[in-house]
Amino acid sequence: MHALEMLLSLAAIIAIGLRAEDPNVKIDSPQARVLLVTEEPHHRNGLHQHTVNRVMVYLDGGEMTFTTPSGKAETLQFKAGDVKWSPTEGPHTSENSGARPLRIVEIELKNQPQPAVPLSDLDPARADPKHYHLEFENGQVRVLRVRFGPNEMGVLHEHKLNHIVVYLTDQARGKAGEVRLDEPMKHTEQNPLDHPVERIAIDLK
Repeated sequence: MHALEMLLSLAAIIAIGLRAEDPNVKIDSPQARVLLVTEEPHHRNGLHQHTVNRVMVYLDGGEMTFTTPSGKAETLQFKAGDVKWSPTEGPHTSENSGARPLRIVEIELKNQPQPAVPLSDLDPARADPKHYHLEFENGQVRVLRVRFGPNEMGVLHEHKLNHIVVYLTDQARGKAGEVRLDEPMKHTEQNPLDHPVERIAIDLK
């Protein structure tokens, strides 16, 4: 094969790979895949199933209706900022049954459940309960809601696990709807803005 043919073949392979990428995927790590999806009103997704557990962060309020092949329907209602555990689920269709588009951050978990470990005194919810509130915890994740008032300063705390941050409001390190993957760290923090900020932090066990 001539050099030009090899270059053209390589370019074609790269182009196919780029087309195959899912633009909804914001993070894909060994522990989790994070998608930001928009569900349009009254659009029904085709029959599908979820083979991994997920954490769902709802950036907008509304409702989704899920229907099994047998016709059994269930409607889930939520508010903007809600975070919910979503276990593996068999075949179903899903539809935004509200009147407005919905943005949802879906965190698909690749990690395996881990045994419980004692919390340190620098655990965020223990060291700084004013700003860190535990939403829920299980063998795969520990989910915290983080709120800071205008110009508020926190206290020293430690994140001992990799964690995904979902911004619910605009703040110093990210805009509403953005996501970020952070490594373990020990730090203090301050909201330097003149308005309250809120985010969700998902520790990956």
